[in-house]
Amino acid sequence: MSMMNIFNVSGSAASAQSQRLNVVASNLANADTVAGPDGQAYKARQVTFQTQLMGANANDPTAAGVKVSTISEDQTVGRRVHDPKHPSADADGYVTYSNVNAVEEMVNMISASRSYQNNIEVMNTAKSLLLKTLQIGQ
Repeated sequence: MSMMNIFNVSGSAASAQSQRLNVVASNLANADTVAGPDGQAYKARQVTFQTQLMGANANDPTAAGVKVSTISEDQTVGRRVHDPKHPSADADGYVTYSNVNAVEEMVNMISASRSYQNNIEVMNTAKSLLLKTLQIGQ
């Protein structure tokens, strides 16, 4: 793997983790929302990654990066709370909240944040090594 491929691979991973962080932020922002006027509550979204070949040679596995292949909605039913006085309560007095689990989303956020930081650190280290290589010839 050439040193320049490191920037492509780490850059693609950092970009994918950035998208993951945006999805987690959206999920956390809607964790306690109730069903809207259409009767549907917010559904948590999940990011799925896929390998992306980065090099000129499609058979070179060392030049594989990552990309977001899909952002899908979690189809589990949101929690229902009996609160007949709530303006969004249904005919039985239940309010449907989003299916976002705040604890899982916080863990997901920490994982995505650490992955993003690690990829930035890889790029900084590669840059530092390239600069030191250039200084050897001086």
